[in-house]
Amino acid sequence: MWCCAREGDRGSTPDGRKAGPGVRTAARSQVVVITGATGGVGRAVAREYARRAWGVALLARGSTGLEATAEEVRAAGCEALPVEVDVADEEQVSDAAEQVEQRLGPIDVWVNAAFTSVFAPFSQIAPEEFRRVVEVDLLGFVHGTRAALERMRPRDRGTIVQVGSALAYRGVPLQSAYCASKHAVQGFHESLRCELLHDRSGVRVTMVQLPAVNTPQFSWVLSRLPKHPQPLPPMFQPEVAARAVVHAADHPRRREYWCGGSTVATLIANALAPGVLDRYLARNGFAAQQTDAVSDPDRTANLWVPADGRSGHDHGARGVFDEESNTRSWQLWASQRHGALALAAIGAAALATAAVRQRKR
Repeated sequence: MWCCAREGDRGSTPDGRKAGPGVRTAARSQVVVITGATGGVGRAVAREYARRAWGVALLARGSTGLEATAEEVRAAGCEALPVEVDVADEEQVSDAAEQVEQRLGPIDVWVNAAFTSVFAPFSQIAPEEFRRVVEVDLLGFVHGTRAALERMRPRDRGTIVQVGSALAYRGVPLQSAYCASKHAVQGFHESLRCELLHDRSGVRVTMVQLPAVNTPQFSWVLSRLPKHPQPLPPMFQPEVAARAVVHAADHPRRREYWCGGSTVATLIANALAPGVLDRYLARNGFAAQQTDAVSDPDRTANLWVPADGRSGHDHGARGVFDEESNTRSWQLWASQRHGALALAAIGAAALATAAVRQRKR
């Protein structure tokens, strides 16, 4: 499953079909809802849709980040609707969806990207902390999906994108609550997709499995590690992930997209030799998820309150690992051109066959 993303896809419907007469196009008045829209991948996705002139609804905790993101969307000439929401609360999510449809119009795309985490060995994570991660990272996706479906199914159209991770298939040490939630989202996604196919629904659901991304989360998650947490390298900038998410929303007939060569390598290795990967991560996974810098005991944690709630600081889309992060992905580049590359491969094979036959003569 090769992930690809194209910028500036206009004049098409959310499922990738060319827009015909009477069909709203991305260049006009389509509406997207993004949870976790104030930082990281969600923030980058909001910028991508702003470039397309969509109406953008931003759902997240923390007024500082929400207003900053909304200003970015408005600066692009688009309408933004920031709504303070804790996605773990189903009623808040449902009320927010209602506000979106009243203010911006029918929801065309819903992107579930909100999350939180705890970096610590499982034995050091309190039960209420583990529960909170699951409530945000799993039930937040469930609540968002339910709110979207309740409005999309009567219209028999719309797309829901679940922002996943390679960790939806491959658990790693120090992130047990997050990995458990992503595994559960994967199962939820597959089950729901089967139900929609059974009903022959026009509503589409797809999932994007991301690599390690340079987001602010590593500076604001609750951490009990001695050193500052970091993503398992190689890292990618959130804009790479955002392009993959938007492309998935444009082409949701595929059940799942893999973004980044490291995601592909990880999932293949886990399928072929999971036990070997267990031992590799046991030896290397602790050190690989920490920098050399000593962790700040007074750092802001967003598990219970938004990261900007105490500091009043807008964290933006990118984290502190700019120098180590890739702005492009070879796998993403190749997948963008898979049709042309396939034709080139067929042509090369044909030329090689013709050359062999010529020599035999």
